[in-house]
Amino acid sequence: MNPKPPSVNEGPAEADLLRRFATARIARLATVSAAGRPHLVPITFALVGSVVVSAVDHKPKATIELQRLRNIRATGRASVLVDEYDDDDWSRLWWVRLDGSARVLPQCERATEWLAAKYRQYRDHPPGGPFVWIDTDTVRGWNHG
Repeated sequence: MNPKPPSVNEGPAEADLLRRFATARIARLATVSAAGRPHLVPITFALVGSVVVSAVDHKPKATIELQRLRNIRATGRASVLVDEYDDDDWSRLWWVRLDGSARVLPQCERATEWLAAKYRQYRDHPPGGPFVWIDTDTVRGWNHG
């Protein structure tokens, strides 16, 4: 679980892309089932180095065996997208997507710590998991500037 440096394939410099990504408050996690069906959900997350973590937390759900977890177990891949949209000022538009190998961990103390450092709600009520751990291998992004 040692972060490795991702590759940047287009657009702005890697440091700027990762800074934008890390400071976003919400992301969209994209996975694909073994049968090729896409699945997209909003998530809370933390980025440390080139690792993205997310957790199944205490917010109400019908089950903790979520489609995103089944997809990751089946394919071992995921993408996470953050973006900025300003209806009045399109010069502020940007997006960053991190792609990588993904796995589901039943527990992860480091992920819990990273998420709690970013979100006050997790300091008060830490997520119990399972956790999604993504080792980024590709960074893609764009901004208007």
